[in-house]
Amino acid sequence: MAATEGEWEAWMAAAQAGDARAYDTLLRAALPLLRNTARRRIRDPAEAEDAVQDALLTIHQLRHAYDPTRPIRPWLVAICERRAIDRLRRSGRRQGREVPIEAGGETLAAPLANQGEARVASAELRAAVAELPPAQRTALGLAKLEDLPLAEASARSGMSVGALKVATHRAVRALRRRLGSGERE
Repeated sequence: MAATEGEWEAWMAAAQAGDARAYDTLLRAALPLLRNTARRRIRDPAEAEDAVQDALLTIHQLRHAYDPTRPIRPWLVAICERRAIDRLRRSGRRQGREVPIEAGGETLAAPLANQGEARVASAELRAAVAELPPAQRTALGLAKLEDLPLAEASARSGMSVGALKVATHRAVRALRRRLGSGERE
């Protein structure tokens, strides 16, 4: 029997309070949803399953940042979508080709209500990124959007790991301030 939205929210609330059993139940209930999401993006079953595992790890890292005022299922799907996109990008780079990424796939936030809002938010984000200093744009692109390990991002940017971390942190702070989300994790 499928879980209701209320059950999902209760499991997440209990997980945030430290209940490991509720958290385990939530992840088991979310697994089919995550697998379907990854398989819609990635045709190779092994790569899709790797994207699911990446999504589970990300959910684990972000579970305390989950905002109970937003629906949980779209939040989980958005995380899995991002991890699938990351996998496609890495796979494309290994094969010497870039995988096209749609504008709406760059965020871990819950999906916007409609495509018009997505285009507006996307344009605002691009404008905010364009106003960042070059070092911060580079750091943000390598460390966050391409999700490269710090050592590789450092080598590609020509910045030290410390400088890369500082530039990335400053870029994220500036974007949050500019886009009005400085109060959220």
